[in-house]
Amino acid sequence: MATALIAGATGLVGSHLLTLLLEDPHYSKVISVSRKPSGREHPKLSQVIVDFNKLGDVAESLKADDVYCCLGTTIRQAGSKEVFRNVDYGYPLQLANLTKAQGAKQYLLITALGSDKSSSVFYNRVKGEVEEAIGKVGFANFHIFQPSMLLGERTENRAGEGVGKAVMKTLDFLIPKKYKAIDGAKVACAMLRVAKQNVAGTHIHSSGEMQDD
Repeated sequence: MATALIAGATGLVGSHLLTLLLEDPHYSKVISVSRKPSGREHPKLSQVIVDFNKLGDVAESLKADDVYCCLGTTIRQAGSKEVFRNVDYGYPLQLANLTKAQGAKQYLLITALGSDKSSSVFYNRVKGEVEEAIGKVGFANFHIFQPSMLLGERTENRAGEGVGKAVMKTLDFLIPKKYKAIDGAKVACAMLRVAKQNVAGTHIHSSGEMQDD
């Protein structure tokens, strides 16, 4: 039986994913790495509470087979481009390096639809850059999930998202599958499904593909 590690288990996708990981017999242990307690209790769950700027201090607690990275923020929430880049690029990359050193074989990363290291849009460029950087770490299996706008109840309010979600729901029948808003629970299901398939190499999973989960 395997050990899973999830970073960002208190977020929209991460909270769904943590539930799935705890319920699935594929994993005998689930390590949750976060800034604050998840509020969950489970015999399989081990919680590592850490300041991500000091992630290296808990390196020995990051031993897992499969690593699920659900970390992410917005520039508005972060307060600056520099902080945003640290959260969406620096933390996932450091997590990748530390867990690879501890023997992890599989890394599953959430980025976003439109991620492109050459994009003129800062958000999309950072997402593309972190995909490329983690791809060089050397995991046997590296899976990138690129969802469209996420649907579901967040613990924090993101200004403007409510309007965007309402528009996308209203016009859903006109929007190609790849661009439709997607429920965070579906992204979580897709991540677990893919991890259990244990397919080697680097793979990108589109939002349209995840709609079927």
